[in-house]
Amino acid sequence: MRYLLFLGLITLFFNCEDKQSKTKTSDSISANKTEVKQKDKDSIIKPEREFPKLNSKSAMEFFLNYNEIHKENKVRIFTDFGNIDILLFNETKFHRSNFIFLTKQKYFDGTQFYRIVSNFIIQGGNGDDRLTPKKRGHIGKYLLPPDTKRGFKHHRGVISMPSSEIKNPHKLASPFEFFIVQQKGGAYHLDGDYTVFGKVIKGMNVVDKIANLDADDGEWPMQNVYIRKVRIID
Repeated sequence: MRYLLFLGLITLFFNCEDKQSKTKTSDSISANKTEVKQKDKDSIIKPEREFPKLNSKSAMEFFLNYNEIHKENKVRIFTDFGNIDILLFNETKFHRSNFIFLTKQKYFDGTQFYRIVSNFIIQGGNGDDRLTPKKRGHIGKYLLPPDTKRGFKHHRGVISMPSSEIKNPHKLASPFEFFIVQQKGGAYHLDGDYTVFGKVIKGMNVVDKIANLDADDGEWPMQNVYIRKVRIID
């Protein structure tokens, strides 16, 4: 009789221990699930921006400071027709800094030379895809003032910045686009209205190839001319 009573107490003890163990295990799993959920939430938090979203009020100060740190002045434009090497002028610091900044942000990658006029210009930095306006929206909306009194003229092979399409009596420049003068003998009627901020140092034969492509009535090339990428070379 005593033996049976003792055996019953032992069984009751181990049953209680087993229930407590299961409870602890359950609590541990629940805590781990909570921890995983928290990690998942942390992983989807967007990282801090590398630069402020620019506007016309903040852009000038931003590029003035950017100019003091980022001194690169040579870039290479990669296209399916060949590469174009550009020297950017230090004298036009806002426009040089802007182009270097956009290059480092890889803005130009995948854009196009979307306007060609044979024996005049090829114009790039835009496109008909959805990614380009998204990249512009991320960088910000701003214009650059003209800088036309540095003595640079629209010789054949220079790179210049077009004015914005908006009502723009002061010829403020659209910072995301550029054009290269292909015209033999230069396009000096553009002097004073558009800012020359660099020149082609290698690849004018590529500029000529692109400029001589067939275009529609809107000066859009019949064959897409993609800027595959733009990279700093010096």
